[in-house]
Amino acid sequence: MIKTDILIIGAGPTGLFTVFEAGLLKLKTHLIDALPQTGGQCSEIYPKKPIYDIPAFPEILAGDLVSNLMEQIKPFEPGFTLGERAETLDKLEDGSFVVTTNKGTQHNAPVVVIAGGLGSFEPRKPPLPNIQDFEDKGVAYMIKDPEVYRDKKVVIAGGGDSALDWSIFLADIASEVSLVHRRNEFRGALDSVEKAAELAKFGKIKLYTEAEIKGLNGEDVLESVLIKHKDADKEDTILEVDNFIPLFGLSPKLGPIGGWGLEIEKNAIKVNNAKDYQTNIPGVFAIGDVNTYEGKLKLILSGFHEAAVMCQYAYQIINPNKRFVMKYTTVGGVEGSDGSKKEAKKEVIQSIA
Repeated sequence: MIKTDILIIGAGPTGLFTVFEAGLLKLKTHLIDALPQTGGQCSEIYPKKPIYDIPAFPEILAGDLVSNLMEQIKPFEPGFTLGERAETLDKLEDGSFVVTTNKGTQHNAPVVVIAGGLGSFEPRKPPLPNIQDFEDKGVAYMIKDPEVYRDKKVVIAGGGDSALDWSIFLADIASEVSLVHRRNEFRGALDSVEKAAELAKFGKIKLYTEAEIKGLNGEDVLESVLIKHKDADKEDTILEVDNFIPLFGLSPKLGPIGGWGLEIEKNAIKVNNAKDYQTNIPGVFAIGDVNTYEGKLKLILSGFHEAAVMCQYAYQIINPNKRFVMKYTTVGGVEGSDGSKKEAKKEVIQSIA
């Protein structure tokens, strides 16, 4: 039985940052993740994808963000159970919980935090009858290493942030990038839409709007795609391609967590965002993309905020007879589990005192 103060289910960015916030409160943490490595989607799906909305980083690759978070939490020495899926949640007589994985590993903690991102997920595939014939032969549903597409002819389909961001990123890597979207309007960030339009203006991206990929052709590997236009007066377009990447998002599934008695709404866990991000089960919290509430924004930085607030209330559950006074890290420093401490600067302490 692995015992800890806070058991975190999900080792993505939000789960990792929870370790830091808990560490500031001198609380021990342990993380469970079904993936064999930390980082969640940032490591598994798009480690080389640039992220633009992390404070103080105009641009940072998803994989680098995970590496930085791992470095940040190193002083607190969290435990990890990787490559195992959290299966069951049981409450003991003393009020603590036991979470058992699919491999039988048991974990005990007074507080459980679900930071599972989108949960388990599968890519949404376009309804093309022969698409499976070209999977790993020119068709991919996510980009892990953009260098695979260097000097290649690439077609991306989709109208969201991923389709826009990858089209922009690959414009300097691939020999030709075409972006196909069934509408004129894109769902992505306005800045990305403007960048894509600017690149299209200078011929760095070929834009096909009000159009859809309706055919894939090739012998052993993908050789071309058929684009049909909504405008009946436009003839079908056949593009010679090396790679086709439909980016229509992911179909999230909560998996076993969905059977734990939690209040679920649209495949997400409802929480009390007015206070502490606690679920309908006292002592069980949900933070990051896995939760839902009015006004929810599915952003990494939102998950970071939720982790900080949640840890304050978790401390009260774990230490009901203690009063914790929050101090800025510029004053209190950061103390590791071995007692080592990054001291705050004296002049900062004096100016605040």
